[in-house]
Amino acid sequence: MAKTVLVVDDDPTQRRLIQAVLERDGFAVAHAQNGDEAIQHLSSGAAVDVVLLDLVMPGMSGQDTLKEMRARGFSLPVIVLTATGGIDTVVQAMQAGASDFFVKPASPERINVSIRNALSMGSLKSEVDRLKKHATGRTTFDDLIGASPAMLMVKRLGERAAKSSIPILVTGESGVGKEVIARAVHGSSDRAGKPFVAVNCGAIPENLVESILFGHEKGSFTGATDKHLGKFQEANGGTLFLDEVGELPLDMQVKLLRALQESEIDPIGSKRSIKVDVRIVSATNRDLSQAVAEGRFREDLYYRLNVFPIEAPALRERRDDIPALVDCFIRRFNVEEGKAVVGASPETLAFLTAHDWPGNVRQLENAVYRAIVLADAPYLQPHDFPAISGVAAPPPEYVAQPMPAALAGAAPAGAPVQDQPVRILDGRGHLRTLEEVERDMIQLAIEVYAGHMSEVARRLGIGRSTLYRKVREQGLEGLVKGGESEADAAAA
Repeated sequence: MAKTVLVVDDDPTQRRLIQAVLERDGFAVAHAQNGDEAIQHLSSGAAVDVVLLDLVMPGMSGQDTLKEMRARGFSLPVIVLTATGGIDTVVQAMQAGASDFFVKPASPERINVSIRNALSMGSLKSEVDRLKKHATGRTTFDDLIGASPAMLMVKRLGERAAKSSIPILVTGESGVGKEVIARAVHGSSDRAGKPFVAVNCGAIPENLVESILFGHEKGSFTGATDKHLGKFQEANGGTLFLDEVGELPLDMQVKLLRALQESEIDPIGSKRSIKVDVRIVSATNRDLSQAVAEGRFREDLYYRLNVFPIEAPALRERRDDIPALVDCFIRRFNVEEGKAVVGASPETLAFLTAHDWPGNVRQLENAVYRAIVLADAPYLQPHDFPAISGVAAPPPEYVAQPMPAALAGAAPAGAPVQDQPVRILDGRGHLRTLEEVERDMIQLAIEVYAGHMSEVARRLGIGRSTLYRKVREQGLEGLVKGGESEADAAAA
């Protein structure tokens, strides 16, 4: 999903030049010619990831626009630009909440780096906020990704259930995010900030289930060298999430039922019961009604847990949410892996959205994680998901040929023979001038990379503005991709 940059500038020529630079780098661009129009655009709910804001404009100035944005709660990154750069201007802009500052005219490289840095900082802030909410038990339904009809139903049911202490049973396939829904119920209730304790009932050894859930006293059985508080006591005052509750042994189902009915537990070896105040949210990927019919799950416990059922939809039933999920995972793994991937290309999102995802959100999350590790380009490509797309990484664009005989003798012994497509010697065996060699090198690079000047500049190790200057000096304008040279040269 392409990131959107809102360019706020009263000069239409500057807006067009910046747009040409941004669109070539894969960004979507929106325009505003003054501060009032920018505020209206943001207030309309249109997607904007970064704002490029001119400080000197008629009417509402850039400084006032920035202050108004922050006053209205728009926390997205803002990069300010102006024709004059004094230290007072920089200080005022940063104090008002700008994330970066540069003076017009700025080079395409400077604009690109500034925007990518702003996006990275935004991703880092979002990840820190997410982790804080997760750690303090304050995740809410507003933090759940998805606006599909199926997810809107989950949010609506969950928000209503969260306002009471009614037992909730979350059902759905493995990997759909049942624990995320449980955390949102907890964070949206009056127990937010209190303990949220999750226990996977299917992962506990059968002989330890009672001790882990209800606790034990010191010396109550062989190996009980210390007193142990069970999960019920750990969650006292908060929420206990029983994942895969259908895996509990029948004898433990009886004790769980009593704990739910009486709000008290009996730790192993304890002489008295202990009162607990716990909100129960349980989850399963099985059909509990079928388990009841087969005698594998107690009917009375089933009705006790299944008071307020919420069904988490499979990912194939909410395909419209996949682009937003991909974007969320990219931001998270950029922070974890120190990468700077901007998003996924349109063709990548198309095949990801069309995939059935039998492992649901968990499978998508792991696929994006692997793609982030593999990615070399700013946008994820189909070949970054080889196991899903079936597309292999493209081969190198240029393969060297054997070196001319005139230069072969200069190679070190045992070194592989490589091609030298740019001639260093003239027809008489003398060195050619540096200007001639440079011209051939630039011409070769433009041909090899099909006129994509960003890649040509990167491969040659020079700035794009420097590259266009050399192209003009060497008379190579005819080799440049149509429409790209003029915009780049003007923006540079």
